[in-house]
Amino acid sequence: MFLVLFSISNIIFTNMIKSNYTILALMSGTSLDGIDIIAVSFSFNQGWQFQINTAETIKYSIEWKSTLSQLVSLPLEELKDIDLSYSEYLATVVSNFITKHKLEDIDFVASHGHTALHRPEIGLTYQIGNQQILADKLNMKVICDFRVQDVKLGGQGAPLVPIGDDLLFNTYDYCLNLGGFANVSFESNFERIAFDICPVNIVLNHYVSKLNLEFDNKGQLASTGKVNKDLLLQLNAHPFYKEQPPKSLGLEWVDLNIFPLIDSFKLKIEDILRTYVEHAAIQISMILVENKKKVLVTGGGAFNDFLMKRIQDLSEAKIIIPENEIIEFKEALIFGLLGVLKDRSEINCLKSVTGATKNHSSGKILMPNLRHET
Repeated sequence: MFLVLFSISNIIFTNMIKSNYTILALMSGTSLDGIDIIAVSFSFNQGWQFQINTAETIKYSIEWKSTLSQLVSLPLEELKDIDLSYSEYLATVVSNFITKHKLEDIDFVASHGHTALHRPEIGLTYQIGNQQILADKLNMKVICDFRVQDVKLGGQGAPLVPIGDDLLFNTYDYCLNLGGFANVSFESNFERIAFDICPVNIVLNHYVSKLNLEFDNKGQLASTGKVNKDLLLQLNAHPFYKEQPPKSLGLEWVDLNIFPLIDSFKLKIEDILRTYVEHAAIQISMILVENKKKVLVTGGGAFNDFLMKRIQDLSEAKIIIPENEIIEFKEALIFGLLGVLKDRSEINCLKSVTGATKNHSSGKILMPNLRHET
């Protein structure tokens, strides 16, 4: 135990804390690829370092994928039942991961859970998979439910990854994640700014699923389609793109604003994909306006060669695609860091990013054997 001077975003404070952690971190995103789970070590010495020791994506069963895709339309009481079942399921996933990789000396589990509802404009966000049973079944401390406190403080509850961009990946000018949604984080006027840009894989995967595919491999189908200029014009004209950050998106927004518009054009799947890739590339490139700036690209969209080509064609920024481990597990990694910061009672949520009334240490701490701490 020793005294650490910790500084981020012009905030300096002290705390009596340790400097090395080995934890498990879980992430489930809106694209429903599966549960990303990593064993990661963090150390602090004039800054944060990390080492991903083991990483794996646990694919969802057809049943779980179907259930999770319908969460936004379910009544609250039914969501609560699914929340309990999903928490038990996560406990099984974590337990199997520990056994498979013979892991020992884990400090705690940091879990993002899975977003069921996200309506910050009415003060609502709901992550499933954060119930007490998760800590009890694992007999391990669990740090989770990172969004709720931020929404209560008037924030968007998203994106939460940017503090990790600041602490772990600050050698890049932009950190761009292409998951279910595209989001970006960067430094502006000495503070971290971040926001959701537009939906990406949540839309592309929805339409390729009609062809019994999980995703458009490397964007090959999209590359064979034709851009529908009228649809492209209407997509780009949505008022969301003119809003100033902080701002975030959820599946509810896509269900209301994107799917009905695209479906009204009755296009071939290839043309939908081609048009939507163009839309996403345009919106993303409009953010990457500074020439030769370094852009770290992660998330499943980084594997979509056609999308990446269109972004590069429309931007003069320097696109950098890291090793696969970072592409696939960066979000899990950073939610692990959020857990570490919460455990240290240090800031893990920035008001400059979410719009909350203050910087804060967000999340819920579950202790096993029915002891509960926040």
